[in-house]
Amino acid sequence: MQPAAHDAAPIYRYRDTLAAVDCLAAAIVHLDLFTLLDREPLDRAAICRRLGIAPRPTDVMLTLCAANGLVAADAGGMLRTTPLGREFLVAGAARDARPYYASMAGRPGVDDWLKVLRTDRPANWPGAQGEADWHAAMRTTAFAESFTAAMDCRGRVLAPAVAAAIDLGASRRLLDVGGGSGVYAIACVEAAPALRATVLEADPVADIARRTVGRAGHADRIDVTSADMFADDWPKGHDLHLFANVLHDWDEPDCRRLLATSAARLPSGGRIVVADMFLADAKDGPLWAAEYSVLLASVTQGRLYTPAEIAGWIADLGLAIVRHAPLPLGRGLLEIARPAGAA
Repeated sequence: MQPAAHDAAPIYRYRDTLAAVDCLAAAIVHLDLFTLLDREPLDRAAICRRLGIAPRPTDVMLTLCAANGLVAADAGGMLRTTPLGREFLVAGAARDARPYYASMAGRPGVDDWLKVLRTDRPANWPGAQGEADWHAAMRTTAFAESFTAAMDCRGRVLAPAVAAAIDLGASRRLLDVGGGSGVYAIACVEAAPALRATVLEADPVADIARRTVGRAGHADRIDVTSADMFADDWPKGHDLHLFANVLHDWDEPDCRRLLATSAARLPSGGRIVVADMFLADAKDGPLWAAEYSVLLASVTQGRLYTPAEIAGWIADLGLAIVRHAPLPLGRGLLEIARPAGAA
């Protein structure tokens, strides 16, 4: 598997960011968020109470607004409308642009985002055959085939870069947790001839991974284990655990569970690698990440996270982020290990 010869960002970014305009329209027209925060700066919890909306999607919406320079937080976490937002998005402004978005207020995507804000439940994924979100739809073979193919094609861009960014020579066996088609495991064993790997996936995606691994000619070096990563035992004997675009599909409690399970299964000296898109610790960008987080919050139980959030979760496990490296398509890689000298 060779690295892409061209930058695929212009192709992938539109898909990642397609829900952001619906989120912004809901904030402007239905919530009148900027008028509210111009008249009374509030923290995130107070915004949720005032507007009757849930913390997870509210955090995502506020991050999008901050990344666009429309709101800003002070040192105490109070959010207020910026001068840019005040000029164009506050009731009574001379150049009030809210009517420009009012014409979009009835878009189905705007209605979906309002439902997510108010219920904290994912909206329908296009093509998910009426399921509430893709988590449920992935249990059906037809949708699992379609969605896994979408993630596999993106993986063909990201996986070689992930493999190149990890010191694979320091590991004997890789566990690719929620590994989808197996594209990341394939790239890693191709980059490290001595490495063996296991893809941990639920059915029916596990069957897709077996097929993909077989077609790549690596069935002798990559095993596929059918299992629920939350409910079932993980295979033992792996000194490198990879979470490639996995954590962003789950809310914080589930992310903590996955990382705790990983830490408990790792041998001494083992490492965890998280390959994903990350928000800045201040939750004011990058813009692509803030926009993509809206899509994730719309159709999954998750969102994007900051390195600082992840560092806080793993500190309780005696682990720390030891390296942060960039990847293509606005993504990045966090390497997690037990700090030197820790018990």
